[in-house]
Amino acid sequence: MPESFDLLIEGGTVLDGSGEAGFAASVGVRGDRLEIVSGDVAEVPAQLRIDAGGLIVAPGFIDLHSHSGLMIFADPRHEPKVRQGVTTEVIGVDGLSYAPIPDHGDLEALVRMNAGLDGAPPEARPYDWSSVESYLDRLDALHPSVNLAYLVGNSALRLAAMGWDELEAMDRDVANMRAMLREAMEQGAIGLSSGLDYPPGAYASTEELAALTSEAAASGGFYHTHVRYELGDRYLDPFREAIEIGRRGQGAAHITHFYHRQSHPGGPEPMLALVDDARAEGLDVTFDTYPSEWASTRLLIMIPPWVQAGGPQPTLERLADAGVRDRIRRELAGRGVLFAGSGAWADVRLGAFASPELLRLEGWTLGEVIAERGDDPVDVLCDLLIAEDLRINQVTPGPWSETLPAFIAHPVGMIGTDSTFVGERPSPRTYGSFPRVLGQFVREAALLSLEEAVRSMTSAPAARLGLRDRGRLANGYAADVVVFDPDGIRSSATYEDPCRFPDGISHVVVNGQLVVDDGEHTGARPGRVLRSGR
Repeated sequence: MPESFDLLIEGGTVLDGSGEAGFAASVGVRGDRLEIVSGDVAEVPAQLRIDAGGLIVAPGFIDLHSHSGLMIFADPRHEPKVRQGVTTEVIGVDGLSYAPIPDHGDLEALVRMNAGLDGAPPEARPYDWSSVESYLDRLDALHPSVNLAYLVGNSALRLAAMGWDELEAMDRDVANMRAMLREAMEQGAIGLSSGLDYPPGAYASTEELAALTSEAAASGGFYHTHVRYELGDRYLDPFREAIEIGRRGQGAAHITHFYHRQSHPGGPEPMLALVDDARAEGLDVTFDTYPSEWASTRLLIMIPPWVQAGGPQPTLERLADAGVRDRIRRELAGRGVLFAGSGAWADVRLGAFASPELLRLEGWTLGEVIAERGDDPVDVLCDLLIAEDLRINQVTPGPWSETLPAFIAHPVGMIGTDSTFVGERPSPRTYGSFPRVLGQFVREAALLSLEEAVRSMTSAPAARLGLRDRGRLANGYAADVVVFDPDGIRSSATYEDPCRFPDGISHVVVNGQLVVDDGEHTGARPGRVLRSGR
């Protein structure tokens, strides 16, 4: 009699994550490892059996971009992600990681500055870590429902080495940041991230980032970048810089939330050609895309970076200064930003209010607030940020729906939800990204095969992250598994009603434990931090 399995998923079609055709087999789980079982399993002993007849059995999905590094302390069940089949997600994105930051005052300030994007839940306190190792230990002790992989943000490195101001990095500064990054990689980080719209990381030069990429590559990591969107032509030049950083640093460059905006002067083809040409040159360049028309970040991103120098308190003081507001008006007017009617400002939906007198504005657009107050748009924006201590979130138009399919279907493309967890009405990408790809783009539009879509969500990101035993259903691999109905999977999240769980995902297994059973969370929290080299 064969040894009993803890769990046996039988009767389904296995898509093993390789991109090859599915096949009939059962998936057995013993401990936190899995085994593919062929043939009749009626006599195979198992403590728990799942009938997957008519369903797909696939590796758990890997999310390459998530803003849960603090909010997961408030909700370690993490249902918005695990109920859409995500078993591993990448945090520390956009250069905005929370370690290594040895000075706790700087850590508190970064949390405050970034609360409109990453939140500042009381459950994350005390901020009693300083190193990557101590932060990852806190996350491990939390026992979340999903696995976490950690990137070191260049804002954290700049804060620790140089402070908040817009300064050129000298050789000693770069050497200091490289040493911190090297130590962080030794403590389990998987790579380096940048967010070149977010100070102080936005102040980094191309050469500085190339040096850090070289350090990450030397430790087996890669460069994960939110590009410098205001650079040059604001269309192709930001991505040219990202590729150049990888070239100079002799490391892999991964462009995160890569998409085409309707306002861009050209279509998606020149953007994707940059990636194809770089790869033809022999460079290791990849990207992820989120399958939603709605972007989200902190409202503070609408304020020029120079206003944000010095951290949150100097930022608040500048926002209150009439001269600063006049300069902001001139700069935004020069960029062609619209203040009324339709456009960038009018379409910004606001969220995450905490002040009692402003709670009624939750879900309003900035245009609606401007219209009600009858004040100058810049004054309204600055007043709101001051009243809410910078912590407001925004949801805005993002990828152009007509060109989004080109990124989803590209063979190098992967999925990163760029999910945010603040405000009552976040972008629908937080709850429905992976099901939307499988429902809308695969089943309904036939943009790519189901096998290829699963590969882009599993083995491809696992390879990008250096996870050697995840992203595939194969003997001895970690037991991260999702079971879904290929005919019924779909996203239910919408712009108006974004916090809706998807349809068609029946079971999710993380590290061998059943976390979603018949579409409901079991309460299990078997996730762990996936540290590099371990």
